[in-house]
Amino acid sequence: MKTYKLLLLLIGFSIMGCSDLEEEPVGLLAVDGFFETTTNIQTAVDGSLTHAINEKFWGRKLSIALMLRSDMVSLASNETRRVEMNEFTTLGSNGMISEFWPRTYQGIAAANGAIAGAEDVDVADEIKNPITAQAYFARAFYYFHLVRLFGDVPYIDEPIIDVDAMTSISRTPAAEVYEKIISDLEYAKTWLPTTVTSRAIPSKAAASSYLALVYLTMEEWQNASDEAKEVINNAGTYGLALDEDFQNLFNAEEIDASPEPIFSLDYNNFEADDNAYDQIAPMTGIRGDDRNLGGGWSVAVPTLEVYTTWNPDDYRRAVSMDDEVSIGGTVVDYTQFDISGHEFAKNNPYIAKYTRFPEPFARANARATSHNYSMIRYAEVLLIAAEAAVELGDNASALNYINQVRARARKGGVTGTGAGVEVVVDPSAEPADLTGTVTIDDVLEERRLEFAFEGIRWYDIARRKIGAQVFNASGLEGEKPFFTVDDYLLPLPEDELERNPNLTQNPGY
Repeated sequence: MKTYKLLLLLIGFSIMGCSDLEEEPVGLLAVDGFFETTTNIQTAVDGSLTHAINEKFWGRKLSIALMLRSDMVSLASNETRRVEMNEFTTLGSNGMISEFWPRTYQGIAAANGAIAGAEDVDVADEIKNPITAQAYFARAFYYFHLVRLFGDVPYIDEPIIDVDAMTSISRTPAAEVYEKIISDLEYAKTWLPTTVTSRAIPSKAAASSYLALVYLTMEEWQNASDEAKEVINNAGTYGLALDEDFQNLFNAEEIDASPEPIFSLDYNNFEADDNAYDQIAPMTGIRGDDRNLGGGWSVAVPTLEVYTTWNPDDYRRAVSMDDEVSIGGTVVDYTQFDISGHEFAKNNPYIAKYTRFPEPFARANARATSHNYSMIRYAEVLLIAAEAAVELGDNASALNYINQVRARARKGGVTGTGAGVEVVVDPSAEPADLTGTVTIDDVLEERRLEFAFEGIRWYDIARRKIGAQVFNASGLEGEKPFFTVDDYLLPLPEDELERNPNLTQNPGY
């Protein structure tokens, strides 16, 4: 009997557990006969969302790929798979794609199992549907990543029990995938609760916020505006607001109490089986750094221009980047970060969002941190509303929304350098409120700074098709000679195409 290692070898769902979700491994669960109570549905949902914190998804592979493809982060090391992502020479055999593609479909399969299994649970809809709605949200979350990365993708919305049938699945047009994402999010919005005990649990606000972002990506400006305003107008009901201190969003001890995250992936110092833990801090950390039991690995590092072109009076720069560190007991600024002697050490300011306050961690280099990674937060909803308002010709609203974000940025606050030196950024006039006419470039620039190194910038570049603009000789990374319009999409994994002749490759690969 042949063993098929396929895209969807996912009959059942792995439950590894994370933070506010299920925390005990329970192995593989067959759909048939398992679902008897709403607790069983919740277990399946938790299993679906656990795949998102895996090292093969947000724990490293996808998050770092998104950073490297942006114009703000370059590669300091020399691994081929990362070089391909950074230089836009990506092959279908790329080792990052071949890991986050199947992991994404595993999350989808678990969500499908929860949705199908819920039909066997004989309780009232008002009891069952709010739990099942989490699975609809999770499925939409995963497919939204897939369709933005690959365009047309196989769309599966029910458990697969016929292994042979998996080899005949074809790609679903991206427009249809978006329709199905919207349908799932609409269901989730209808049934999810208004408030949740943890932002790692999907809520009504999370569904509406993602609908706004989906519509923005589809350039349906009025729908994007309507959904964003729904969240903004009900922020008090949802318990949402901009955090007073931008640093709190990247401080593992503070973020649980923050009103800003809308949907998060919560690691909570937990290292589950199957690599379900956080490696972003070491991937972005400084070589030889005395913090975090050995410092970072110097893989994903901003270019110097990201730092030098960022207004130093903008508190977000102080929070987002480390320009001073202690290496071997010696405090140095970024011009001497190479005193560690490591070949990958770079004399550039590094990303500080994930290395500065990881709190308790289970392994050296700040692996298995306690971070909550905001997949979408209130500031993004404001900027979605601002961008949609520009497109709709409502300049007054655009000014209102974008200036709320800028006002928080200039409030200042207290953070600390990599050398443990306290940094106090006093409230200043920067970034000043925008006046006059707000442009799309204004909003994209605000998004670039507000969400620096959070995995959002590449999606903005791709949806706005501004690659030629940002990857030129005067760009933050300099010219990317290999970049073409085909690079807005990634190649489907080569081994998937070999196993399934019905799958086709994206143009240019």
